[in-house]
Amino acid sequence: MAVYLNDDLEDLEDDYVDFDGFGVSGSGGGDPSNPNKHKNDTSAAEYRNGKDMQGIPWERLKYSRDQYRKMRLKQYKNYENLSRSHEGLDMECKQVERNDKFYDFCFNTRLVKSTVVHFQLRNLVWATSKHDVYTTQNNSVVHWSSLLQRGKEVLNVAGQVVPNQEGHGARTLPRVQISTLAVKNNLIVAGGFRGELIFKYVDKPGVAFCTNVADNKNSITNAVDVYESPNGATRVTAANNDSAVKTFDAERCSLLGRFTFPWSVNNTSVSPDGKLLAVLGDSSDCMIADAQSGQEIATLKGHLDYSFSSAWHPGGHVLATGNQDTTCRLWDMRNLSASFAVLKGWMGAVRGLRFSSDGQFLAMAEAADFVHVYDTRACYTTVQEIDLFGEIAGVAFSPDTDALFVGVADRTYGSLLEFSRRRWCSYLDSYL
Repeated sequence: MAVYLNDDLEDLEDDYVDFDGFGVSGSGGGDPSNPNKHKNDTSAAEYRNGKDMQGIPWERLKYSRDQYRKMRLKQYKNYENLSRSHEGLDMECKQVERNDKFYDFCFNTRLVKSTVVHFQLRNLVWATSKHDVYTTQNNSVVHWSSLLQRGKEVLNVAGQVVPNQEGHGARTLPRVQISTLAVKNNLIVAGGFRGELIFKYVDKPGVAFCTNVADNKNSITNAVDVYESPNGATRVTAANNDSAVKTFDAERCSLLGRFTFPWSVNNTSVSPDGKLLAVLGDSSDCMIADAQSGQEIATLKGHLDYSFSSAWHPGGHVLATGNQDTTCRLWDMRNLSASFAVLKGWMGAVRGLRFSSDGQFLAMAEAADFVHVYDTRACYTTVQEIDLFGEIAGVAFSPDTDALFVGVADRTYGSLLEFSRRRWCSYLDSYL
């Protein structure tokens, strides 16, 4: 379950940020050399000089950082749906070197605070370039420009949501709580807590299409995905608690197919060639299906609890699945008899997975506090661990792999963290 930091830490009144709007803080106190930077934001230079990455004032709190980390590791309660023995699981897990560093801290802003509506759904951060990031904040989707260090609301669903286009079941929606998000190919797709589905184009005003895709209006939209079909058309999948996955043509906003499964579907992802559909849900098994027909191709066995995240390697042969048993399993599509590797987190469910576009890195986000970045070319044996505090709303690589973004959902220390990829010219660090 989500646990907010200020339930444990004694917060200070003057560290609270009151927002007048995205990118503008009501409490002032910014850096004169950078008028867009708020006093609670942290730059790479400040971090090198000893400031906490998230701006947590440990020297003024009752715990040191090390003390609080030990306490979190000891007291954090991972949520489980299935109470199964984990005996032998550690023996299955790959032994790794944990001291590598592939991405350097670059910037942290509290002007963007991701909002998690359902504690099990964390796919809420997307990057369309190293300067453009999208996430959810309250009843909005916001865009953060890391270049300008400013935020902008791009979709507001706090009131009525009216579609501009006709399409299958298009209808006006009342206030929507955004439960899941995908941003690809100039298209924002948001799912809602009561089965809603919303399409919006980044470069066009208004909402292109919205409807309710669940048979039961109280059936949350758990996951959405945007992908290209084998013929190059843009498709959208929506997965719900009604045990169904719906596929839409994004341009025509038309329903192309509806596939049903034996359990509530928590996550789907489509292979890079658009042919295979990974289906994960309220089962310890995962399923590979034909993306066009929905017909089952294979069942993946090995996890101990329900799964909520998946990602395909851009090469198309490897699928990563994340589970509440605190592991990520890696599957080779050419041999699905068993996973070829098991990666383990420190304390919580694996609720976020992303491969970098060049296939070199896999980012594995736990429900809270840790993001693990694995080097795939080292057979997942070397990893960078990003150690932070707070519930993780999502993680995203930029398409050019130069940036890695992590969204933190917390009432006080919620923020968006940016990391930059280490290159041979790493001495040219950020001067912000």
